[in-house]
Amino acid sequence: MKFLRFPPPGKMALILIPFLLTGCGERYFLFNTAGPVAEIERNLIYTTFVLTAIVVIPVIALMFYIIRRFRDTPDNPAPYRPEWAQSHRLEFVVWGVPILIICVLGVVTVRDTFRLVRPTTSMSGTPLTIQVTSLDWKWLFQYPDQKIATVNYCEIPTNRPVRFILTSDAPMNSFWVPQLGGQEYTMPGMAMRLWLQADKPGSYFGSGANFSGREFAHMKFNVIAKSENDFQQWIQQTKSTAPALTKAGYQKLTQQNVVDKQTFSSFPSGVFEQNIKSEGGMYMKHELKEATD
Repeated sequence: MKFLRFPPPGKMALILIPFLLTGCGERYFLFNTAGPVAEIERNLIYTTFVLTAIVVIPVIALMFYIIRRFRDTPDNPAPYRPEWAQSHRLEFVVWGVPILIICVLGVVTVRDTFRLVRPTTSMSGTPLTIQVTSLDWKWLFQYPDQKIATVNYCEIPTNRPVRFILTSDAPMNSFWVPQLGGQEYTMPGMAMRLWLQADKPGSYFGSGANFSGREFAHMKFNVIAKSENDFQQWIQQTKSTAPALTKAGYQKLTQQNVVDKQTFSSFPSGVFEQNIKSEGGMYMKHELKEATD
């Protein structure tokens, strides 16, 4: 009787290739972090993986050991103990280790979650505020201080905290830039908040992480990080060359269609705030104030 016969190396490689290639491509690579928020979340994933492996790896190893050690063969020297019932030491290990791991993981998760409610200690400088509205099937980015707007892309300065205030003028969605940080929901009538920062220039892939209808696969955008000087030059260029976003233009954006990247030198006043007030009244107005504080 042969035990644990593995396929030849060639077949084993073919089996492993799909798993090894999963997530390839830099823009999809969750662990290729480019900011302090994503780094904290990546380290939390690593911590979770290690703590889980403390249980999973020994259990898998013991499973193969028990199968081999106590298999029913004539030459097996394992003692036959039909009256064995339990071991208090084994019970302590089986229950104590997972409980300890859950406690540690819970403390670490709560600590890191509350660290990300506000800018992290590594973030410095005046925050840049960007109002984000998820539409069908596109993303609208408004810069309230700079009075400009973009569609399906946004530009941010490096080494400066960015405060994204999120809502939806369509079905609920989820704003996600994997290399900069975790996702946050966008919901009609709600003003959600997400702090991110890019430590180095680059174009970072972003996406809607929720199913939102027929063309939800087009709910993608790019976050372009550049130096502060280049960012200011882009703002001035946008103000001088891009067209204005009118109320009629905004209503056209709210329609169910797919559009390319767009840039606007201005946008109608109060569009973002009105979208929140119209859904939830004074409570949502309070939420917007909390998000912008």
